[in-house]
Amino acid sequence: KGTIHLFRKSQRSLVGKLTHEFRLVAADRRSWKILLFGAINLVCIGFLLMWCSSTNSIALTAYTYLTIFDLFSLITCLISYWVMMKKPSPAYSFGFERFEVLAVFASTVLAQLGALFILKESAERFLEQPEIHTGRLLVGTFVALFFNLFTMLSIRNKPFAYVSEAASTSWLQEHVADLSRSICGIIPGLSSIFLPRMNPFVLIDIAGALALCITYMLIEINNYYAVDTASAIAIALMTFGTMYPMSVYSGKVLLQTTPPHVFGQLDKLLREVSTLDGVLEVRNEHFWTLGFGNLAGSVHVRIRRDANEQMVLAHVTNRLYALVSTLTVQIFKDDWIRPTLSSVPIANNMLNLSDHHIISMPSLKAADNLNPITSTPAKPSSPPPEFSFNTPGKNVNPVILLNTQTRPYGLGLNHGSAPYSSVLNQGFGIPGMGAQQGFRTGFTNVPSRYGTNTRGQPRP
Repeated sequence: KGTIHLFRKSQRSLVGKLTHEFRLVAADRRSWKILLFGAINLVCIGFLLMWCSSTNSIALTAYTYLTIFDLFSLITCLISYWVMMKKPSPAYSFGFERFEVLAVFASTVLAQLGALFILKESAERFLEQPEIHTGRLLVGTFVALFFNLFTMLSIRNKPFAYVSEAASTSWLQEHVADLSRSICGIIPGLSSIFLPRMNPFVLIDIAGALALCITYMLIEINNYYAVDTASAIAIALMTFGTMYPMSVYSGKVLLQTTPPHVFGQLDKLLREVSTLDGVLEVRNEHFWTLGFGNLAGSVHVRIRRDANEQMVLAHVTNRLYALVSTLTVQIFKDDWIRPTLSSVPIANNMLNLSDHHIISMPSLKAADNLNPITSTPAKPSSPPPEFSFNTPGKNVNPVILLNTQTRPYGLGLNHGSAPYSSVLNQGFGIPGMGAQQGFRTGFTNVPSRYGTNTRGQPRP
């Protein structure tokens, strides 16, 4: 029983808990740089939204959404620092690494929702194209490009850096990679920049700025306002195509799926574990990505009854720990059970059970449903009995038979026929119970003297 607290402190509200955790993160000097970039990002977003309204350009609005995504990435970086400070608790026994996975998933999904909103607005603008003012269009493009590149290259965002490398390539990266191979074939010195594949965030920032520059030139030369809507659709599609592989990867991590790139290594390690001394079976194995770059797993190992549990546990953990950092191994011994020999009471002076087989038969029916002459149910609808009296059939108690693998014993039965009157008066012949042994074999109990020796004397 716990201590009774008369004046228990009230629990903190959600805002109070968030404030406490924010103070914990702000106490680290590494987070000051992120907070500074976050404040500048908010100011930049405010100016860009005002310029989007004054220019009436939906392409600049789509490009501004990339700056809003940069704010989400900065928040994800703060969450990553907070995760490193927190230790596992009883409620979160595996730690808090899945919070940064959830932050990456939410950021990429919100960016895709913004792209879908741009596509919807662009479809409406194709029906009635408004006039675009180019006064601040080019200024807003360069301000957003400079800030996005400066943020991406100045701050090491560990979650997004891992996802951008581990996730599958987007269609924009694949097309740029094909173009880069052609360029690097002419100028080999550029291979370190363009190959094997460019950073997807830097790539989409440059591609969006290039689309806005083309929009500005075409509007200034020919007053072709529809190109602004086309550029907005292009930026939205590039945003969606870049964020979708990252959403899929982080979503699979949240669903606790096994990463495809470790299938071969896991199969090899499990085969090695199954060949260890004392291991009979490896089953119920499940491996999943706990956080970015952190693999967790659990496995059940069945071992022999005479095997050393601690030794097997040490060997299994040593084999799997090279790949699985958070591992749970459950060891249990072989669960075979010696079969039960008999389910009926046996006399104390019965012979050794290892010399005989016990055959379980269905129990006799109630005495009021039996005919004392035929031992069958006395019902008009039942078929006539095949044999009368106590002939063995389906209504017989368990019978002890002789084991052919042991030395034979004589049954010691008196094969004389008993008169019907004695059978009817005293019941069926039951050896060992004081009644005369009958000719039939429908015994209902175990004999106290099972056999006799060759000289006719009872066996002790």
